[in-house]
Amino acid sequence: MKPGQNFNRPKKGSNITVDPIRSIKDLQAISKLTRSNPRNHLLFIMGINNGLRTGDLLKLKVKDVSNLKCGDVLKIREGKTGKTNVLVINKLVFKALKLYKEKIIQNESNYLFQSRKGRDSISIQTVNHLIKQWTKTIHLKGNFGAHSLRKTWGFIQRTEHGVGYEIIAKRFNHSSPAITMRYLGIQDKEIHKTLMTEIG
Repeated sequence: MKPGQNFNRPKKGSNITVDPIRSIKDLQAISKLTRSNPRNHLLFIMGINNGLRTGDLLKLKVKDVSNLKCGDVLKIREGKTGKTNVLVINKLVFKALKLYKEKIIQNESNYLFQSRKGRDSISIQTVNHLIKQWTKTIHLKGNFGAHSLRKTWGFIQRTEHGVGYEIIAKRFNHSSPAITMRYLGIQDKEIHKTLMTEIG
């Protein structure tokens, strides 16, 4: 089984949508919850801070990131699109990476998110299970899975930092902002809040 490969993905034609984690408070709660497991903590922090597909994160080896510092950029090739993208090490990712390296000594050739059951990376199915477990623990309602990490990055960038769909679409390697808008989803209460904003 290849890293990031998901044999449990929905059949072609079916549509199962997962939610982003919409609250900074909830993100902080999960961050605190995962700190006892440096590998899982790094996966969560790296996922919500980069907007990359989980499958691409699972392909990373220890040697890919072992010498990266805050502000560094690692070029990757997306498994789904074949396009080039980047992993950026911001302060939170660097802190989580440092914690991981301090607590767990690994061989440079190992996968960064290695399974405890062998030499392979953990699977998408495992990540789905972890995220469902974390969100359930903090009593968060919704349908969450591995893709929630990527969606969370886009949602928070849009709602908390005012980043436009054009920029997020470029980051996601989407062909148009319209695809990104559908991908992130707009809730009725968000539209209501926008319409309640006074102009003039």
